[in-house]
Amino acid sequence: MRTELYRFKYESLCNMVKPILEKKGFEVYIAEDEKQILQIIEKLIPAGSTVSSGGSVTLSETGVIDLLRSGKYSFLDRYNAPDRRAVELEAFKCDYYLCSVNAITMNGELVFMDGGGNRVAAVTYGPKNVIIVTSANKIVKDLDAARERIRYIAPMNAKRLSLTTPCAVTGICQDCDSPRRICRHYHVVFDSRNQPGRIKIILSLKEFGL
Repeated sequence: MRTELYRFKYESLCNMVKPILEKKGFEVYIAEDEKQILQIIEKLIPAGSTVSSGGSVTLSETGVIDLLRSGKYSFLDRYNAPDRRAVELEAFKCDYYLCSVNAITMNGELVFMDGGGNRVAAVTYGPKNVIIVTSANKIVKDLDAARERIRYIAPMNAKRLSLTTPCAVTGICQDCDSPRRICRHYHVVFDSRNQPGRIKIILSLKEFGL
């Protein structure tokens, strides 16, 4: 029953936010689960395309990273690169850049918080196409709610990355001044009507990532 109720809630949220995002120039797909996510991506990205990605638990959990490494595409793999920065810069020239997002508001705003800034830079400018894979649980009311969600999730990401920031110890955001802080680049994409369809969003009814 619990699973069915969450699915009902997430489907309602996706159906509400989809036309709002589309009006702003985003291309939106709703997926049931990881299987449908991969099917959509395979339809969107022609074989042989140059692809890259930002760091993302969602992309790993859904099998997207495995798909990119399958040999079907020319994958600029930041995860296994001896010089990660060089790969991240090269990603600006790729055909398709894949990542997730920290939150999506009911006003159709995409909210990101980065440590290094490579993801927000690529989403904003560079790659010909951006595919954002995210779960419906990241849909929030407004920008204030998005910031609160980020503050709630950030300690888990810091812990996952084995950092020594205060939040990785206490589990609570301290709005710290640690040199290893991962909440450095706050970025909001309000609109994509100047490049309609460049940013494609796959909303999953099944939860992935943090």
